[in-house]
Amino acid sequence: MSILNEIKQQFRMGGVTEKLIYLNVILFAVPWILKGILSLFGIGFGFTEYISLSSNPSDLLWKPWSVLTYAFFHADFFHILFNLIVLNFAGRLFLTFFTQKQLLSLYLMGAIFSGVIFIISYLVFPALINRNALLIGASGAIMAVVFATTTYAPHMQVRLLLIGTVKLWYIAVFYLIIDFISLSFNNVGGHIAHLGGALFGYLYSSQLKNGTDITKPFTSFVDGLVNLFRGRKSAPFKKVHKNESFAKPKPAAKDKTQQQIDEILDKISKSGYDSLTKEEKEFLFKAGKS
Repeated sequence: MSILNEIKQQFRMGGVTEKLIYLNVILFAVPWILKGILSLFGIGFGFTEYISLSSNPSDLLWKPWSVLTYAFFHADFFHILFNLIVLNFAGRLFLTFFTQKQLLSLYLMGAIFSGVIFIISYLVFPALINRNALLIGASGAIMAVVFATTTYAPHMQVRLLLIGTVKLWYIAVFYLIIDFISLSFNNVGGHIAHLGGALFGYLYSSQLKNGTDITKPFTSFVDGLVNLFRGRKSAPFKKVHKNESFAKPKPAAKDKTQQQIDEILDKISKSGYDSLTKEEKEFLFKAGKS
């Protein structure tokens, strides 16, 4: 199995966390590669202006997509590296209590909410009025995931490298302190977006405990994205007339193959794609091509 096929298979069978990581990496790498190639020919490529969120709300008139696209691009290598490490950590914790669909809904709506808070802050706070800033990065959406999990299970024990076992709310409070301190330094808008994401995560879990899912209006959109991620298409309904007395039973071999696929998928959902043996991966790849 080639490396490319291995990557495709991992993307196809991975959960929402893995898919978001892959998507962020691809959207980070491709524009910068293209920019580097075009620079050799003396051609400029200012893609950041078109996908970043501006603090000036009037800019949404010509790039309304930026209220969401900003959360899938990053400024540099260390920016995306840190964010994806935290996303992997927070996503796995979140899925201990919630579903894949809820994670995707929270990530997307957390990004939008953080972006709105970012814009409002530049219209309200005196020190920021008349400033123009651009927002880029998944931090706000990731903070929503971190604080949704923390609000739901604040005393959850988490083991950290070189530190040991700590309660989840300790980590969340540490992030808050860093963001509040950083407001007096550079990237004020970015830290405001972090705080906006933290607020949305708190609201999400606190309202969910009361029986209200504040991401519900986003559900149909997320359903479409989940189906896209899975790569599954619903077969068109076809009415078939047949004589039941001559109906042939389904081949046993096909049932056995499907059963083996289901067992592998259950193993992936419990332990991840990397837990599969080489034979299981090859079997799943061949089954997907058939």
